[in-house]
Amino acid sequence: TSTSFADGQRIPGEFAFCIPDPGHHVCLGRNLNPQLAWSGAPAGTRSFAVICHDPDVPSRGDDVNQEGRSVPASLPRVDFFHWVLIDLPVAVNAIKEGEFSSDVTPRGKPGPQAAHGARQGVNNYTDWFAGDNDMRGDYHGYDGPCPPWNDEIVHRYVFTVYALDI
Repeated sequence: TSTSFADGQRIPGEFAFCIPDPGHHVCLGRNLNPQLAWSGAPAGTRSFAVICHDPDVPSRGDDVNQEGRSVPASLPRVDFFHWVLIDLPVAVNAIKEGEFSSDVTPRGKPGPQAAHGARQGVNNYTDWFAGDNDMRGDYHGYDGPCPPWNDEIVHRYVFTVYALDI
């Protein structure tokens, strides 16, 4: 569950990497990780992992954020991972807003070490910004939504908590 947003609804700007801006298409958001909570882990659970991904990312970037063009709905889509968090202790069953991410950090975020002895993987912003001298770096942890401003489809963001026996 989450108190940060409702299932199937737009993710509020404070949890996004970028937000709509009428003058420039987008501007940076607050990029807080959302609050998440879970219960009912099976017997034998030793740790948790949290994954957030967008299954609606264009498979080609030719039209992405290009004036006078749009990303067609018919374009095949691929996964973009916004958060990979592993080794959360079994005693942790909630994450607070902003506990693992509290801003946009140009050139990436440190890692993999994180709160509670957990580790954060590198997210796909690492690949996305690889050719950008101002932004390239290793982006560990959570970095929220920033769908193309000219995409014909609305993107979905899937948060999954895994109970692990390791």
